[in-house]
Amino acid sequence: MTKPSGWRALRGEMISEAVAMFIIISFGCSVAAMYTLYDPSPYQQAYWGVCIAWGLSVTIAIYVTGAVSGTHANPAVTLALAVYRGFPWKKVPLYMIAQVIGAFLGAAVVYLLFSPVIDHYNSVQHLTRAGDGGAAGVFFTHPGLAITPMRALINEIILTAFLLLGIFAITEEWNTMAPMANSGALIIGLLVALIGSSMGYLEAWAINPARDFGPRVFAYLMGWNTQAFPSPGNYWWIPIVGPLIGGLVGGGAYQVLIRPYLPPKTDRVQQQAEPTTGAPN
Repeated sequence: MTKPSGWRALRGEMISEAVAMFIIISFGCSVAAMYTLYDPSPYQQAYWGVCIAWGLSVTIAIYVTGAVSGTHANPAVTLALAVYRGFPWKKVPLYMIAQVIGAFLGAAVVYLLFSPVIDHYNSVQHLTRAGDGGAAGVFFTHPGLAITPMRALINEIILTAFLLLGIFAITEEWNTMAPMANSGALIIGLLVALIGSSMGYLEAWAINPARDFGPRVFAYLMGWNTQAFPSPGNYWWIPIVGPLIGGLVGGGAYQVLIRPYLPPKTDRVQQQAEPTTGAPN
């Protein structure tokens, strides 16, 4: 099969990024719906299941689209790769737009699946979409207990820094401790699950501007109105700016603190050429 080039290749990459986010949001926001809307919730006493579902959605997205675009599936990842790993700047806005479109479409599928349950939940709880933000957590993030918007901004910077630090290490060509072959997709998914399980209650661990912004736009159009934009406390921009800064912090930390101290390339080549332990001389 001939590898696409030029506009056809770029079109494929954009479709790939949209599909990746479509997969992530379709499964991720669906598990958020399961967590939020049902009583008893299947996940209220098993929150790790929510985290694993989000993580596996990332893993599946990578396996489906990684060979085409590399599955950034996150504007923070795209920006960090452009700054530190030579990703072409001309592709950055196109990738980001595709990611947001995919997230928007994923939210639409979740709404198609769960809209009767959303309406039932709001009716039973005497909530409205626009007035009370009833079931808004299915689609977009918000601060948790005792978290102010400015604290959430700091948190999202830190959480996304951990994400990019991990991604840079997992995908580092010369990191001899990185996962081999195609298992990196699983480890990245587990990294997402780890962040969610340890820090997710702070503000629902957006760590991805497209993850929050695409579904937020969809929810705004579906009647959540000011609950989505500008949202209480003018929160809507926090899950965008925080992860973008955090991605640069985490990627930069890896580039400065870890990458320069990896074994020299000549040593790595020699190690690869040496016989394995126990092999006959």
